[in-house]
Amino acid sequence: MTRKIVRRAIYPGTFDPVTNGHLSLIERASHLFDELIVAVARSGGKNPMFAFDERLIFMRRALERESCRHRVKVVGFDGLLADLAVQTKSVAIIRGLRALSDFEYEFQMALMNRKLARQVETIFLMPALSWVYLSSSIVKDVARNGGDISGLVPGVVKRGLDKRLRQR
Repeated sequence: MTRKIVRRAIYPGTFDPVTNGHLSLIERASHLFDELIVAVARSGGKNPMFAFDERLIFMRRALERESCRHRVKVVGFDGLLADLAVQTKSVAIIRGLRALSDFEYEFQMALMNRKLARQVETIFLMPALSWVYLSSSIVKDVARNGGDISGLVPGVVKRGLDKRLRQR
């Protein structure tokens, strides 16, 4: 009996919070691989608005309605992404590029990940044109200033942002 080789990839990020742009990349990447691990980073050197557990819940709930959910697993991680890629036997790391300004940082990270885990490739995906401008930082800024973020984030995230901003 032959064993099927599973081609697995990781899509990492802090996802603070997850946006519809992230979900679009998850959907697209899930069609390129047998399994996709969405790896929510504890902090990634950033100071997130939402706690680690909240970001995991947002991601899991956001994916409940997505057609790709049966091929996607959400995990939390702390430490080196390259180590997680090796531990999970992933063949690729998915990174989104919105603009040329993203490229330099992402290129440096890809080279370091290759140095640490030579067998793992980095694949850059561009978001759908409708999400090129979207980032978690922009969503938080719009929400902080009373703008409407409906249609930019899943409902669970909009409710979470509204609640967080009312508490301030």
